[in-house]
Amino acid sequence: MLSIDSLHVTYGGAVQAVRGVSMEVPDGKVVAVLGSNGAGKTTLLRTISGTLRLHRGRVESGSVRFGETDLGSRDPAQTVRMGLVQVPEGRRIFGRLTVEENLRAGGMGSKDKAAKAKAQDRVYELFPVLKERSAQRGALLSGGEQQMLAIGRALMASPKLLLLDEPSLGLAPRIIGQIGEVIAEINRQGTSVLLVEQNATMALGVADLAYVLDVGEVSLSGNARELAQTDEVQRLYLGHDGDGDEAHMRTRAASGKRLSRWTA
Repeated sequence: MLSIDSLHVTYGGAVQAVRGVSMEVPDGKVVAVLGSNGAGKTTLLRTISGTLRLHRGRVESGSVRFGETDLGSRDPAQTVRMGLVQVPEGRRIFGRLTVEENLRAGGMGSKDKAAKAKAQDRVYELFPVLKERSAQRGALLSGGEQQMLAIGRALMASPKLLLLDEPSLGLAPRIIGQIGEVIAEINRQGTSVLLVEQNATMALGVADLAYVLDVGEVSLSGNARELAQTDEVQRLYLGHDGDGDEAHMRTRAASGKRLSRWTA
């Protein structure tokens, strides 16, 4: 379980990005974090993944623990070895490398050849188009395919907890729907997921639990389906006051529909 307790984070010792945030990601669950730009969502992921210092951020107080381990002093490489892997906002693939080379880069932390081969088979099963384009440079892929590759590269490290930062950003609605199905499938295969998203419909449709960040603080939290029905979430994040669209979303999320392979 990932546990965050009373976390305060600043940039430059002055700008408060996260203020007293507490949350948990139970093993085997999908947890969504919603909020507008500047709410502190990306800062939260940077703190968990050990990349906060690279952005001149600092934890002023509070703690982040994964199981029994305090992540406060861990660097990004140590965090990955522990099983926490982040897919950054904007994908950040290696454009000059081929699809296969990108995937190999994601598995560099493991010396177990059998485990890496199994992880690659998993990625190609989730994203058949990546296998078809394994020799193609990453920069030549479409936006949706690049997002597939970013997620696939992270899965090569066989994470226990996958950290996703705005995976739907800049993608077409059809692809966003497929992202949700992929996240659900990854979770069904045994990987916990912390999903940071502005697309509340997709996020709440796949999540078990959800938190809403507002100017660095948790303003709402609870069961994702129940939060989707609240007036505040519907008004601010779902764009309506009725419950028709939400009923459809909840029905689809609860249906247990298996993944329709993402082909972009």
